[in-house]
Amino acid sequence: MNPNMKPSLMAESALSEKSRVCEKVGRFGIQGRVSPGFEVVRDVFADNFARRRELGGACCAFVHGEKVVDLWGGIRNKKSGESWEQDTMVVIHSATKGLAAMTLAIAHTRGSLDYEEKVCEYWPEFAQNDKERITVRQLLAHQAGLFAFNEPVDRSVVADLDRLAVVLARQKPAWEPGTRQAYHALTLGFYEGELLRRVDPQHRSLGQFFQDEIASPLREDVYIRLPEVIPNSRLATLAPPTLLEMLRGFGPRFLLEAMNPRSNIYRALNINPGTGIYQDAQRIYARNLEVPSGNGVATAQAIAHAYSVFATGGRELGLRQETLKLLAAPAIPPRRGFYDECMKTDGVQFSLGFMKPSRVWPFGGASSFGSPGAGGSLGFADPTSGVGYAYVTSQMGTRLTGDPRDVALRDALYSAIPSHGRQPDVS
Repeated sequence: MNPNMKPSLMAESALSEKSRVCEKVGRFGIQGRVSPGFEVVRDVFADNFARRRELGGACCAFVHGEKVVDLWGGIRNKKSGESWEQDTMVVIHSATKGLAAMTLAIAHTRGSLDYEEKVCEYWPEFAQNDKERITVRQLLAHQAGLFAFNEPVDRSVVADLDRLAVVLARQKPAWEPGTRQAYHALTLGFYEGELLRRVDPQHRSLGQFFQDEIASPLREDVYIRLPEVIPNSRLATLAPPTLLEMLRGFGPRFLLEAMNPRSNIYRALNINPGTGIYQDAQRIYARNLEVPSGNGVATAQAIAHAYSVFATGGRELGLRQETLKLLAAPAIPPRRGFYDECMKTDGVQFSLGFMKPSRVWPFGGASSFGSPGAGGSLGFADPTSGVGYAYVTSQMGTRLTGDPRDVALRDALYSAIPSHGRQPDVS
């Protein structure tokens, strides 16, 4: 607003702007609440529908343990036009990786897992085919060279954890572990799941462990193993982008790479088993199946709440400060640096199962950790600012380093945090 404007005109302009925001909120069925001072986030959420082609989605944020943003709106099913409700859940693709990493953080905090230990100390069979020196840290940082399976893996294998463990153990790294980074799009979660089964005294699957130790204690709607009892009416269906949108967003180089059956990213993402494994034509998403790198189904509130606990001391989940300090620490690069052999980009950083902020993919502050998902979803913890944040959507976006809808929401959130002003720079 122009500071030189006459008071009467300023008041008229403010009323006009408020009227426009209210009109958008009503037109797109936006519901929920924001705390005083965070109204700008609601305005941007409404703008996403009016200007950034949002279809349906939700955004939630906690600051120092207080829920300051809880918004949802639009439609959850493009064909039927059904509204997105407060309890609507949606698949979050690779944002699931952050939830999976939380389970290993709890194992670490309980003394069951050492990030610096060799994986084969917990899982002896893993040592075959030149994997005997891979550490837990290297595996969780996408530095093990195990980004794709070298044999057929279908739903029947994924559903049988004992059978899957045998397949995982006999894989051979694509190169010397610890030398390069390559995004383990789907395999990471399977390796994490078996590792957790080995260190958990009850030998639970990762999805069951997550439900028992994180989702249930926090009383939140989030699953890595979607149960049969969840009705289709609570699930949002995904609306894919058009070819033109993919060309504009991903760029022709990445698209060609993703369609090349010999490329690393194709092998990591599209086959054996491929992301289609957790889709279901009749039930929207597959039930009773665990893909800990991709098939998390959740509300934005559930994700934000979990990250809020990690951002504010972890008391509710019994987390030790030693564990939280490790999660907040900078990522350690492989020998050849952060160039990713799957994504074909330089600078994306991973640590202990989470993504870390970088100049290529900024979010929160330097101590933050989280995970984005294909299509635009994101969840993260920012211990410095005490923020737990999540954004989920049913309209698949096409940006590899920050969806414009999410970026606008995060910028608005941080502008509203007292004494913050904007998101800090990340070195």
